[in-house]
Amino acid sequence: MQLMHCRDRQLQGCLLCEADPAAPNTTMANTYTISDLAKEFDLTTRAIRFYEDMGLLQPERTGPAGRSRVYSARDRTRLRLTLRAKRLGLSLTEAKEIIDLYDSPRDTGVQLRKFLDVLVVHRKQLEEQMADLQANLEEVQEHEEEARALLLKVEKQK
Repeated sequence: MQLMHCRDRQLQGCLLCEADPAAPNTTMANTYTISDLAKEFDLTTRAIRFYEDMGLLQPERTGPAGRSRVYSARDRTRLRLTLRAKRLGLSLTEAKEIIDLYDSPRDTGVQLRKFLDVLVVHRKQLEEQMADLQANLEEVQEHEEEARALLLKVEKQK
């Protein structure tokens, strides 16, 4: 059985696919400064340093005392995938586990199983939250109706 990714179906990308259809042609020779990535992804440099502290990015250190960061195309891809995982509502830990699978031998099955496991758990959490919100909304509506009825009584007594 051949697995199909977004690139196979000519879609805009998925968390597992490294292809970034919106990105210019990049090669491993391309490097980026922290400012380049911050501007491209509309992030603060502090956020990028946080992702680095979490182990999601591993820039090369250059300059005096290694104070300058040089990000590779791999770091750029990992940052893009991290942000995509965040949009899906995944934790940074979950995102890192999935993204780190790219560093292992190319076994798409392992990547997809891990991604599916994380998505199933996340979907269940969202469904529980949605049920809680629905119950809360129904309770608010009941109180709203009671308050309207009481207000109507008060206004009629005037």
